[in-house]
Amino acid sequence: MVEEGKAGVVPSLVDGVEGEREALLAFLEAQRGGLRRAVRGLSDEQAAATPSVSAMSLGGLVKHAAHMERHWVQDVLMRRGPERDSEEPDTEEKAGSWEDEFRLLPGETLAGVLAEFAAVARETEETVAGLPDLEVVVPLPEAPWFPKDAERSARWILLHLVEEQARHAGHADIIRESLDGAVAFQLLAEEQREQGAGQAG
Repeated sequence: MVEEGKAGVVPSLVDGVEGEREALLAFLEAQRGGLRRAVRGLSDEQAAATPSVSAMSLGGLVKHAAHMERHWVQDVLMRRGPERDSEEPDTEEKAGSWEDEFRLLPGETLAGVLAEFAAVARETEETVAGLPDLEVVVPLPEAPWFPKDAERSARWILLHLVEEQARHAGHADIIRESLDGAVAFQLLAEEQREQGAGQAG
């Protein structure tokens, strides 16, 4: 039996698009949408909560998703990151500081990380639109978790971002349901009703 408000609602269904570049960006945005919906109506306290067995919070997931996407697009694809000393690659110890990306720190707010997430999405759209094609190849950063001297294309990076954002959207669904029982279908229905009311007004 389908619950009220769920009929015909598929949270991850992407509109038909033409062109590979447009399709990749559309699927990436759909996964970002899942993360945004998972924090609908939450306070900063709720967004910082860790109601599941995981140490991750919803606000921290959005924060990490923004940082991760900006890193791949701006630092790796466009090579705009800070200059590195080749003798000092990323290390496992350095990776430990990434734990702070998965939680809201003092002074950080849900509104703030959502604004950053939106800004990163705009940056990605503009950057990808400006690429000559998706065959552009760049070196991966030197790190223990990457193959030595590895390279990847812009296409691979975008597919990886879809994969990563989808993974975190799934994490967010579970954390939100653990927090207050709200599920993705319900949150999408609420979003659509709100959008419909806004258009009617």
